[in-house]
Amino acid sequence: MEYAKGQHGNTKSSHFDLPPQQMKLLFVQMGTGYDQHGQDITMAAMRACKDAIHKNTIPAFQTGALPGVNQDHMKLRVKLGVPRGKQTSLNIDEVKSVFPYGKIIEVEVVDGGLVCTTGERSQSRRDQSEDCYIVNAAIYAGY
Repeated sequence: MEYAKGQHGNTKSSHFDLPPQQMKLLFVQMGTGYDQHGQDITMAAMRACKDAIHKNTIPAFQTGALPGVNQDHMKLRVKLGVPRGKQTSLNIDEVKSVFPYGKIIEVEVVDGGLVCTTGERSQSRRDQSEDCYIVNAAIYAGY
């Protein structure tokens, strides 16, 4: 399994450093994910990615609108805003599993998101505390 490095200064910079020839950017999708019960930062990140990609469709990769390009050519870069101190618990492999197609060429984890209180702690909901974890995602799609 691949885990995020965590700790301020140990994550990548706040922008992608890939040469332009590695991916022609078509659009950016953004989403937010929460884990209100269970305090699972990976679940929050997966929900953020699902929120980003489930708001639209990408017919150009399916219909031939881009000559010579199909969904097998799709490249994705994922940027996650994760609360500091929670980044080392993030399972990148699980987060990658939410994408139905496309080659993920980079996952960047930066300080972001939020830890807030739900105002309750429920044993039946597997709560370890009253914390709610919030993660933001930006998905860069291209070919």
